[in-house]
Parts: sequence; C-alpha cells; structure tokens
Amino acid sequence: MIVHFFRHSQYAAMAWLLLRLYLGITWVHHSYEKLTGGFSAEGFLSGAVANPVMLKGSVVYPNYVAFLEHMALPNVALFNVMIPLGELLVGLGLIAGVLTPYAAFFGIVMNMSFLMAGTVSTNPWMIALSFFLLVAGANAGRYGGDRWVMPWLRHRLNRR
Repeated sequence: MIVHFFRHSQYAAMAWLLLRLYLGITWVHHSYEKLTGGFSAEGFLSGAVANPVMLKGSVVYPNYVAFLEHMALPNVALFNVMIPLGELLVGLGLIAGVLTPYAAFFGIVMNMSFLMAGTVSTNPWMIALSFFLLVAGANAGRYGGDRWVMPWLRHRLNRR
C-alpha cells in the first residue's frame, strides 16, 4: 500500500519534487566546488588505501581497497573527471526530474563508494533520501521531465 502511494500519488510526487530539488542542488553544489576548485582525487584515494575502513583489526572492504589501489589510483586523471561529472549529471537529472530513478541509483552508488572509502559526511543521509526516490520510480519525476521522457522511453522500448 505504501509503495503504491509512493509510486502513484500526486501528493507523494510533490514531496518527491522537493526532495529531488534538495538532493539535486546538493549534488550540483559538490560538483561545482570540485570543477572550480582544482579538484584532485589522488589524496583522497591514497588516504583511503593507506587507511582503509577497519573493524576489529580487519579491513572491512578489501575488494574495494584493491580496486582503489590497482584501478583508481593508476587512473586518477580519469577519476578526476568522472567524479565531478558524475555528481553534476546526478544533480541535473534530479533537478530536472529526467531519468530520476536512474539518477537516484547512481547517486546511491557514488555515496556508497565514498562510504566504503571511509568518508561518512552526509553520505548516509543522502543514501536514505535517494532510496525513497528510487522506490518512487517514475512518480519521483512526475513534476519534471520524466512526465514526457518515461512514456517516450516505454514506447520506444515496446516497439522493438
């Protein structure tokens, strides 16, 4: 019943609009800071590898640390572009209400990446709020571009 309300109610869609705008502006703000402030992920990534998340003397996310060490650090120039660009795209998607569930999903993925690297900050809060948009599906973008984009996509996908 609650999922039906989240996915179909006009009233819920208004709440999703406010939530989308809050999260989208937050993502765009973080992206803007990185794009204009000479962002480099190298220090953050090196710190995450040197001081991984530990629990009772064991590394909690050894596969993620290995990914950072062997994939992200050697390709830090690529990640210096991908991180702020990803934040910007998630933020714009949420603000415009276009592909909202996908923007929420990739926002959760980025926040989880930051958490696994050991940065708490606002990440748990943003994950929790984004989860509601993910559950709401297309209704989260009802008062946005998804009103037109999602039916068009469904039509295009059903024609094949």
